[in-house]
Amino acid sequence: MANTLKFIDMVAREALSVAHETAQFIGTTDRQYDDAYAKTGAKIGSALRVRNPNKYTVREGSRVMDVQDQNESVQTITMATQSGVDMRFNSAELTLDTDSPADVAAFSKRYIEPAVKTLVSTIESNYLAASTKATYNLAGAVAAITSLTTPGLARAKINQGLAPKGERYVQMDSVSMAGLVNGMAAYFNPSSAISAQYKEGLVARTSMADYYENERVWSMTHSDDVTGDTDADALVTDGGTTIDMHTLIPVAKQTVGTVFTVAGVYACHPETKARYPHLQQFVITAIGATTTTISPATYLTGANKNVVSSTGANLATTDFNAKAVTFVGAASATYVQPLMYHKEAFQFVTADLPLMDDAHKCARRNQDGLSMRVWMASDIRNDELLMRLDILHGFAALRPEWACRLMTAAS
Repeated sequence: MANTLKFIDMVAREALSVAHETAQFIGTTDRQYDDAYAKTGAKIGSALRVRNPNKYTVREGSRVMDVQDQNESVQTITMATQSGVDMRFNSAELTLDTDSPADVAAFSKRYIEPAVKTLVSTIESNYLAASTKATYNLAGAVAAITSLTTPGLARAKINQGLAPKGERYVQMDSVSMAGLVNGMAAYFNPSSAISAQYKEGLVARTSMADYYENERVWSMTHSDDVTGDTDADALVTDGGTTIDMHTLIPVAKQTVGTVFTVAGVYACHPETKARYPHLQQFVITAIGATTTTISPATYLTGANKNVVSSTGANLATTDFNAKAVTFVGAASATYVQPLMYHKEAFQFVTADLPLMDDAHKCARRNQDGLSMRVWMASDIRNDELLMRLDILHGFAALRPEWACRLMTAAS
């Protein structure tokens, strides 16, 4: 039994090590491990509550206090997905010495590494897609990225959302990276950066962000109808997340993840509320029978106000009625969406899965915000050992204003 437990512990340790090394997107976002379930174990549907930062308004021109209540809001991240890889081994395949580094390395390379890489790749793909769909900022023209113009505009969008200057990253597909590397040949760069560009074929850092080549980057696909207006009564409310535009843009023609603007609805500075020179961008997050759920919410007044008129004045709910809706991109076109973001724009949460009462060959380990369970059981009929690697996880975009998609040419 002692040797078996040692083997399970070795598998858990090696699996977490591989996951940590290959988690390219997860590793550059906010990872949270909830130890509240360390004793009992979590299950699908368990939730982690995360506080949002407080927001305040400024008193000007008066010495009389305008006392504001603390308006702390909380968002919930539900750990709704249990992902895993299942394997079987025969007796001969398990005759390794767990005290031998060479045996452990060989076993890890042959079995654990490919299994965990596949597991992490699937989780990362889903996480990156969900994060990109939740991001309403989109920068650049409908064209290939061959200069720093589009990354620079994305950087500006994130700056306007007041994201901290450090810990910024870009996930970019290889085709977009190739165009950027080729276009940057004319720029002045440090000699070390130029060497890396030509040796590795990628940009390591520019526009205040570290760049990663990632073939899991999500692609946005439009329907064949991307023109129309909001309804005569758009049903927008102060602080609401829905808008009605189904009369001229049928819900069947709307797609989750597409970005649009509404005529006359401008973005504003999060603190001073001064008008920005561009329209506020929205993203479709869900589609109902008649109304569409969008992000960000439309705050018309107060500390959370995020939209104003062309003159900087407050908007009324009626200012959304019968207004032109402009989607970014052309009908029936697909656009790869590289993503620039601050580390805390997105949250990835894991928790300990339960150790079953009758599971004598079961172990849990966590490392840097990743929790994994290894569970083994024997199949006496076939002289085999069955093993499963599981991760219970959830993700959310608690600060999507700290992220921005990069527009590319239609594919």
